[in-house]
Amino acid sequence: MSLPRKPNLFESMACGGGAAAFAVNFTHPIELVKTRMQASGGSIGSTVSTVMKDGGVPSFWKGLPFAYGRELSYTSVKLGAYAPVRNALGAGGADAPFYLKFLAGAITGGVGSIIGNPFDVCKTLAQTNTDKSVSLTGLVTNLFRDQGIGGFYRGLEVNIIRACILNATKMGVYDVTKGYVSETMGWSRKDVKTTFASAFVAGFFMTVTVAPSDMIRTKLMNQPTDAKLYSGFVDCAKKTVAEGGVLSLWRGFVPIWARFAPQATLQLLTIEVIYNQLGFKGI
Repeated sequence: MSLPRKPNLFESMACGGGAAAFAVNFTHPIELVKTRMQASGGSIGSTVSTVMKDGGVPSFWKGLPFAYGRELSYTSVKLGAYAPVRNALGAGGADAPFYLKFLAGAITGGVGSIIGNPFDVCKTLAQTNTDKSVSLTGLVTNLFRDQGIGGFYRGLEVNIIRACILNATKMGVYDVTKGYVSETMGWSRKDVKTTFASAFVAGFFMTVTVAPSDMIRTKLMNQPTDAKLYSGFVDCAKKTVAEGGVLSLWRGFVPIWARFAPQATLQLLTIEVIYNQLGFKGI
């Protein structure tokens, strides 16, 4: 029996995109609630009630086509390209410095966010749109009419910052925790229990580090297509803190964690299964 080989960059990105597109079917409703909470300032209960009132259960999957586009572009890079980039940095070994693993996550996250930003903007607008007369196509048309191509890249600065922090934390903590869990529990790195435990830990730390930039990103991307409420990342952060205090940057922490934990777990479990089925070495 041949030993598993390391996937090349494009093979790994295809695996990552497939894993992310599968996982988003289950996590999209949580993402929608989180995004509306950040945009409106409402509680979990009131937000869920409003969504149900507006369109029933199917409305929790509003904007899913854009979410698929985001996962197949942004996440295929940040998740799928991680292992090849990590290995290229010489951090593929279990005893490799943790900062190199974090650097690999930051690089792939930052690059992926640039590619996927248009889908992120459209997804955010679709999730927060409560006007039933405006279709998904209408949202895209209105944005292009009012702001041109640049409108699809609004919030790019904070999105890159967020993606670097998120992916460095997610993949770095996952990779390092996987080693600790395997060594402490005696489970193999391929064991589902190892993947699940490591992904859950990564999901928590992702939420802690990413919540503030996630809040600012949502506000920047949710600006009306015909108006500009914030001049940029810093201006949005200042106005958010002035309006609700520093802790308001962590508004929506519970739904963010409720999304990140299962999302990270599903994505990482799925990509590990795909790697294994195709005869590739896992993360």
